[in-house]
Amino acid sequence: MYIKKILLAILIIGLVVGGAFAYMVYNAVFAPNTKFNNSEAYVFVRSDDDFNNVKEMLTPLINDMSTFEKVAERKGYVSNVRGGKYLIKKGMNNNDIVNSLRSKNIPIRVSFNNQETLADLAGRISAQLEPDSLTLLNSLNDPDFLKDNGFTNETKLAMYIPNSYEFFWNSSPENFRDRMLKEYQRFWNTDRMQKAEKIGMTPNEVITLASIVHKETAKVDERPRVAGVYLNRLKVRMLLQADPTVIYALKLHNGDFNTVYKRVLYKDLTLDSPYNTYKYAGLPPGPIAMPDISAIDAVLNSEEHDYYYFVANVENFGYHKFAKNLAQHNQNKEQYVRWINAQKINR
Repeated sequence: MYIKKILLAILIIGLVVGGAFAYMVYNAVFAPNTKFNNSEAYVFVRSDDDFNNVKEMLTPLINDMSTFEKVAERKGYVSNVRGGKYLIKKGMNNNDIVNSLRSKNIPIRVSFNNQETLADLAGRISAQLEPDSLTLLNSLNDPDFLKDNGFTNETKLAMYIPNSYEFFWNSSPENFRDRMLKEYQRFWNTDRMQKAEKIGMTPNEVITLASIVHKETAKVDERPRVAGVYLNRLKVRMLLQADPTVIYALKLHNGDFNTVYKRVLYKDLTLDSPYNTYKYAGLPPGPIAMPDISAIDAVLNSEEHDYYYFVANVENFGYHKFAKNLAQHNQNKEQYVRWINAQKINR
């Protein structure tokens, strides 16, 4: 009888201890362990971060670091930290948090617009992805990569089609660059290639002209007409005489792409640069910016007309007045010159 009582007592103690242990295990693994008030938080883990770095990032987000550490160690995460963007939801337990950090790298939308230089692009991308701008720029300018894929120092801007793309936050510079090449190749589908061939241009030449069209007018509905003017000029071997190319030449000559030029002066037209289309016939050596898709398609689907000239329309700002001959153009130009002088815009 006495032995039975002892065994019963041992059993009860065992159950209590086991229950307590089970509760502790459950609490460590499955009990909520977040302390932020928002519905979710994001953790950005760099490629060279270790578990201590992760703990530092999680300190403001979770209640009990010791239980998190134990679960992370048991699940093998301590020695297997991976870079990326990870979601932590309010009320997550340690098991869920570790699972998220282990295998749920979240892609993000990366966007860029009409950058004038690869340095500008690298700066824009480094603000959205992990790599720094200098590392990105070195990769984008890799001479072997450019040569192997048919680009030169002058045409390298053409490879980047402004848009939004999905990337993992910890993508490498090479990942970004190679993906942009694939997007460029995908963009130049059979339809666009046929249209480029029809007007006697390569894809890079189309983008070069599109960059001028893009700079000339922000009005998407006017771009096919502006493109038509330049194509008309190319056909009869007239100088393009595009002010945006002169501005680009000035920036390149001065090594300063931050200066804003609101007016091109007559003295600027004498600058000896292959980008100065008042001095050199045909297209410049490469694009003067990364044109919108609308500008590229405007060149490929240009409006057919007899216009050879255009100037800003001061009666309908943002648009232009078009002319078929120089006499008509000079009349339109006089109105514009009077207006810009009245605004006292000297540069």
